[in-house]
Amino acid sequence: MDATAYWTVAPGRGELRREQLATPGRDEVLVRTLASGISRGTELLVHRHGVPASVRERMRCPFQAGDLPGAVKYGYLNVGRVEAGPAHLLGERVFCLFPHQDRFVVPVSAVTVVPVQVPTERAVLAGTVETAVNALWDGPPRIGDRVAVVGGGMVGLSVATLLRRFLLGRLQLVDVDPAKAHLARRLGVQHVQPDEAAADCDLVFHASASQAGLATALRLLGDEGELIELSWYGDTEPQVPLGADFHVRRLTIRASQVGRVSPTRAARRGPSDRLAIALEQLRDPAFDALLAPAVAFDQLPQAMRELAAGRGTTLCQVINYPEEPSHV
Repeated sequence: MDATAYWTVAPGRGELRREQLATPGRDEVLVRTLASGISRGTELLVHRHGVPASVRERMRCPFQAGDLPGAVKYGYLNVGRVEAGPAHLLGERVFCLFPHQDRFVVPVSAVTVVPVQVPTERAVLAGTVETAVNALWDGPPRIGDRVAVVGGGMVGLSVATLLRRFLLGRLQLVDVDPAKAHLARRLGVQHVQPDEAAADCDLVFHASASQAGLATALRLLGDEGELIELSWYGDTEPQVPLGADFHVRRLTIRASQVGRVSPTRAARRGPSDRLAIALEQLRDPAFDALLAPAVAFDQLPQAMRELAAGRGTTLCQVINYPEEPSHV
């Protein structure tokens, strides 16, 4: 049985390639993809060949084929339906950290059943919301906290969407793009420009992947406040403003990365628990604000070029797949 997959083959260029699928084994499932999503941050860095050589092995995604910088099959937001495998999974919709491919075979342990109440397209956000869950474990907010999220991309907005349910004293989404105000309203979160943001925060989540955003995040902290750094800068090296009053105010910068479960939960929760929690959170229809209208799988190379060129304000580009792949 054949499959078709998206590969990044050169800086700024991708293509659809055919490949042979193995017959699923005893503890494996065959999944037909229903929808996948483009993670703008990491996937566009891969598309541009912007992953530093020093971290290419660490940045491998679970079912990556090829080696960075490329040619490489890279992606991790995939929702499909099980067509073969254990009886209890047959016909179930599942999420998997698999690249953009119309059919694939993976171990049973690699898929998580999508709750009935979560629509297929919204479920592609599970990997991003899992990142947000990990961040909230890394920097847990406390009742009455004054919190800011700097950067209104997929990760920042996912963090803000989860935070709006907490009993906070204040929550602001800080982003220079005025178009994010509309998104923030849909999510029920206050949007402000950096120069309008309230200071003296107990906790700030930074997800803008910019030097200016990092400086803003540190500026917004109150004394002994904590910044949770979610941005990945690829091959750029931002300057971090550690002069002036950084030390006298005893500020903290903590890295948060989804590749490992937060140390605050690692003794009791594993990656599968964290992903299941993310899927449960996606029952909330507010997350639909992060999704762009779907494009067809055969248009994926063009869609990736459009995103890499910076055209449009798409957060998560959804890719829809044909009901039955014609080459099978």
